[in-house]
Amino acid sequence: MDVEAVFTGVAVTFEVVGAVAMIVGFVIAAVLAARALRRDEGGRVAYTVLRNTIGAGILLGLEVLVAADLIRTITSKPSIEDAAILGLIVLIRTVLSMSIQIEIEESLPWRRALLTSGGQLIGDAVARDAAAAADGRDRRA
Repeated sequence: MDVEAVFTGVAVTFEVVGAVAMIVGFVIAAVLAARALRRDEGGRVAYTVLRNTIGAGILLGLEVLVAADLIRTITSKPSIEDAAILGLIVLIRTVLSMSIQIEIEESLPWRRALLTSGGQLIGDAVARDAAAAADGRDRRA
């Protein structure tokens, strides 16, 4: 059994999951924004829902991609060049994740009492949408 091939397969699986998370996050964002418009909440609310939920999907995907990069370190040949490239990729993805999270939550990470992940943000957006629908604010055709 080739351990390197197993870990490479796991890393590729994580990369696919990260990309799928971003795509699904976009679809969820579009649906939630459309539902907000349908409830006559206005374009500003729909835009905010769309923007925040897309950001949350990207954030979740980036978190999974960083995990894939870390798994990839197990199979990489120990060289300074490979370590520097991998470190740079992880650094860029981490900075992007932090920037998106700051943009969504409108506060610095060290000023929040609890850290919120991309998955939690998407879950919160879906819960808010379900609560709004349950309150009867859905406009029926």
